[in-house]
Amino acid sequence: MRKLLIVILLAVAGVLGYATTKPDQFRVERSVVIKAPAEKIFPHINNFHQWQAWSPYEKLDPAMKRSFSGTEAGVGAIYAWEGDSKVGAGRMEILESTPSSGIKIKLDFLKPMEGHDTAEFTLAAQGDSTTVTWAMSGPAAYIMKVMGVFFDMDKMIGKDFETGLNNLKALSEQ
Repeated sequence: MRKLLIVILLAVAGVLGYATTKPDQFRVERSVVIKAPAEKIFPHINNFHQWQAWSPYEKLDPAMKRSFSGTEAGVGAIYAWEGDSKVGAGRMEILESTPSSGIKIKLDFLKPMEGHDTAEFTLAAQGDSTTVTWAMSGPAAYIMKVMGVFFDMDKMIGKDFETGLNNLKALSEQ
């Protein structure tokens, strides 16, 4: 019994020690090429009221409470949500908005875990198409580093970004 306890303690210490070697920052990024001009895509991202049509997070909790404040779209637009354990609670605010080019969003998660990150959308025109990139970055708190030993955050969030970008593609190419 004592040997088992020592093995368990060593394993826990190993995981905690290994977690300290993880980066202090994280970044998840995905891109898609949409056969539409940036001017057609941009309003879907720049106005939080439009997100229900394409964001994968909007469909996780049909009973999610949403509130909008600040400006209608662009800099100063604010979107807050509160839902079940799948979506938690949080707030987004558009900090920068460059028409048909890019949007920077302050992203504050309040539940189930507090986190303060940045989301960015960049739109790059290429002939009759636009490459849209969705990225999220921020500090990697120690608990995130520990979770990162067991879960690949890039793959988890990246799949959601891919789904959202593909939804945005379908919506914009109509």
